[in-house]
Amino acid sequence: MSRRSLASTAALAAVVLVAMLAQAPAAGQTPSSATKATTAGKAWTSPRTPDGKPDLQGIWTNNTLTPFERPKGLGAKEFYTDQELADLTKRVREGRQGEDVEGAELGAANPQAVRYDLELYGFDRTKLRYTSKRTSLVVGPEGVVPPMLPQARARNAARAAELKGHEFDSHEQRSLSERCILLNQVRIPMTPGANEGNLLQIVQGPGYVSLLHETDHSTRVIPTDGRPHVPQNIRQWQGDSVGHWEGDTLVVDTTNFTNQAPYRGSSDKLHLVERFMRAADDMMTYQFTVEDPTTWAKPWTAEIAWTKTKGPVYEWACHEGNTMISTILRGARVADEEAAQKRGK
Repeated sequence: MSRRSLASTAALAAVVLVAMLAQAPAAGQTPSSATKATTAGKAWTSPRTPDGKPDLQGIWTNNTLTPFERPKGLGAKEFYTDQELADLTKRVREGRQGEDVEGAELGAANPQAVRYDLELYGFDRTKLRYTSKRTSLVVGPEGVVPPMLPQARARNAARAAELKGHEFDSHEQRSLSERCILLNQVRIPMTPGANEGNLLQIVQGPGYVSLLHETDHSTRVIPTDGRPHVPQNIRQWQGDSVGHWEGDTLVVDTTNFTNQAPYRGSSDKLHLVERFMRAADDMMTYQFTVEDPTTWAKPWTAEIAWTKTKGPVYEWACHEGNTMISTILRGARVADEEAAQKRGK
């Protein structure tokens, strides 16, 4: 995609977002019924937008210490006890994440000294926490993604073999993240980043829900007006998403993925169902189910607790000066020239 196309897409998304923001309830409005109910000690009820839909709006973070898959040492243990969770959190905040904690992995708390000192950039270790008692984001007795089918392993091996030796031929052989097209935190289903790129702002308007991700200022505009999916011959990096409401839950169904952007080795048969359920004034449950009969023998589900934050969502750049691809390819051409000179001797 050209820079002009990218700019046009970003501009369009910005216009849609601004238009929808204009329909959002003002911050100075009377406290919602949910706030009143919480204050009174009653059961929490979801606030509503002016058109009567559940209000999911706000700035949310999915930062959590819970690992994506359950550590092997925990077996079928799906939940920690309160004491176990307190002990785990204490060890993380004291910087003792290298200790053996029932075989647990400590997710986003792992040090990243090669990149930068997290604390230097405002990531306060004392605020790291588990956002649920789950031992893994993947739910169920196994707590892990099902094994990949033999045909899927063969498909991915063939793709890797085709690329081998041609990794630096042109920009098309480089990853989508290097090309600033689709970064890991942005791609759907949405999973937590390692202590960065965790913010997501939700804005609603009649017939639409907009999700603005901190990373790469990526915006999804999801229609909830009952329209069908686009024709199957139209394939997109993030598929085609349409939403509908089931009670207080926003359900987003996504199909029409391309095989050029596989999720964990998936194919273009990938089918994703996301559920957004506001559980409290400051808590959202994001759940997704992944299905691809050509990749896994059965569907699997993950659940992530989002917490509300004040933000703001700052402007985000993929990389300084957008020179990554040109630098990589220029280096490859220098290496090619040096190799050719050696062969000529």
